[in-house]
Amino acid sequence: MIFLDNAGTTRMFEECVKTYSHYACEEFYNPSAVSRKSAHVYSALDEVRRVVLRKLGAVKGNIIFTGGATESNNLAIKGAVRNGDYEYIFSNGEHPSVYNVAKSLLLAGRKVKFVGLNEKGTVNFDELKEALSEKTRLISLMLVSNETGAINDIKKVVALKNELAPKALVHVDAVQGFMKIPFSVEDLGVDMVSFSAHKFHGPKGVGGLYLKSLTLVKNIVDGGGQEYGLRSGTENVPAIMALKTALEKIDVKENLKNVTKLKEVFNKAVRADERIKILDFHGSPYIEVLVFPGVKGETMLHALEEKGVIVGLGSACSAKKAGNRILENIGYNKEDILSSCRISFNAYMTESEVREAGEKIVETYGKMLQKLK
Repeated sequence: MIFLDNAGTTRMFEECVKTYSHYACEEFYNPSAVSRKSAHVYSALDEVRRVVLRKLGAVKGNIIFTGGATESNNLAIKGAVRNGDYEYIFSNGEHPSVYNVAKSLLLAGRKVKFVGLNEKGTVNFDELKEALSEKTRLISLMLVSNETGAINDIKKVVALKNELAPKALVHVDAVQGFMKIPFSVEDLGVDMVSFSAHKFHGPKGVGGLYLKSLTLVKNIVDGGGQEYGLRSGTENVPAIMALKTALEKIDVKENLKNVTKLKEVFNKAVRADERIKILDFHGSPYIEVLVFPGVKGETMLHALEEKGVIVGLGSACSAKKAGNRILENIGYNKEDILSSCRISFNAYMTESEVREAGEKIVETYGKMLQKLK
């Protein structure tokens, strides 16, 4: 099976499985308990925080371990909400775990503004500039689009924020960027960053939130006070330690070079059929969109799975819903949207794999068109 839905999830490294097993079955102690064994585990978690900060390019700050990016995004946004005449800004291109939180704030009576996307799939800066004011409390934008791979210029966003809304916080959903493209939170100048381990070959069910300062958010779940009182509940130690193993194994720059080459090989094979449209937003090479005119994307997905190739239909958190909000906001018509599939690579695939996948896509699409005649 050739897996081309790596934006949805990735296969966990074997080394992570071993780490997980060790901390689940041997060093299984509760880090909040008072025994020496528990204190050792607590220290191990603090070391993971230091590794994450280093990988994020943070000079200082804190890491809150969560159950994944959805929880991290909720904590960042809901935890930053304050009573008063404040405004909250999001883009129309955000992942459901941000976009739906924004809509819930709107329904709760908060002042929420949505800014559109341009033809490149990135935030429309004219609209963002118009939306910003001294009342802005929070700006929440993704670094890399999970649907298109488009990369937002977060540094430019922060510069604009500093000019027009200097007191506002900036939260970045970096789920498709962390450990895939080089960036530094210090260079970007952001306050909060969300990430998820299963997007870079770690385990599912664990992620984190970088906070420049612990005072930026309030807890949204009450409990025993773990994670600096911001995320109560016994830490998922095996998954957190496995996350660290994944971080230490990955070479971001080398992987980026590998994926760029894989994408070139794949696209060369796909271009054998000129009817297939490759929507390249010139962002992250890990993600792109293919459009199959005359054939529904879901039909192609199931036909390709029969041939041993798995592709995606966009965010797994909203894949069962008709259409694609992000492509629609960029300006694509309904026919192209319904005929689209998301392709997403990982750096450990081979050129022969992606070439074979491209050839099977061309072959399958041709056969599907013949059937529909």
